[in-house]
Amino acid sequence: MRILISLFFLLITTSSFAATFEGKFVQGSFILGKTKPGSEVFIDKKKVKVTSDGYFAFGLGRDRKNDVIIKINEKKIVKKVFKREYKIQRIDGLEEKKVTPPEEVYERIKRENKWIGEARAINSDLNFFKNKFINPLENAIVTGVYGSQRILNGKPKWPHYGIDFAADKGTEIKAMLDGVVTLSEPDLFYTGGTLIFDHGHGISTLYMHMEKILVEKGQKVKQGDIIGTVGSTGRSTGAHLDVRLNWFQTRLDPATVLDIKN
Repeated sequence: MRILISLFFLLITTSSFAATFEGKFVQGSFILGKTKPGSEVFIDKKKVKVTSDGYFAFGLGRDRKNDVIIKINEKKIVKKVFKREYKIQRIDGLEEKKVTPPEEVYERIKRENKWIGEARAINSDLNFFKNKFINPLENAIVTGVYGSQRILNGKPKWPHYGIDFAADKGTEIKAMLDGVVTLSEPDLFYTGGTLIFDHGHGISTLYMHMEKILVEKGQKVKQGDIIGTVGSTGRSTGAHLDVRLNWFQTRLDPATVLDIKN
């Protein structure tokens, strides 16, 4: 009888299993899901890729207010998204053309934004996203956090969507995760020396304001490889590294995958 009862509860557990999740359902979070291989997964009606061993990923935007609707095969899961408090960050002393760019650079900015958007839209079958990230710099001080509202020269601007690490110019930068370089540009108007890596399933990372870039577009990079050095290029008032994390066009908080406090 005990064996029959155990088998009964095992069948219930197996049949009711839909997915497990790593990550908090809080604004800005990266979420790693695990389900049965071969399952069909939708996030808010958007079909997402699932690896051969059952992993999938998605993210929650900075200002998301509504619940997440997750559908796995015929099972519907509703997850409440919790609100965060964000900091106000004031930066003064910037060149006026970096705060409100002159009209003659509008076409350049538009072109560069298109490159970035195309890199973030890639939906490859790479599965590096399911592995643990490492910090890009050792013992660096965090000087800017995700979600903070930036006021530049007294003018409110877009929120900051990354994490800023203060470091000396020339400090070596490590790849946070295995990936493929999808953008390698030494001099973008806003972000200066900029790299974007694809990690699979719409998950990408960005490194900005770099002095030197040591990898090329299309190159596969291993976690921990030196990919460049810290600089103060683009719109920057001092040497630092700005790193970002995205799920397609949704900007996520890198602190949700790195070993730092935000």
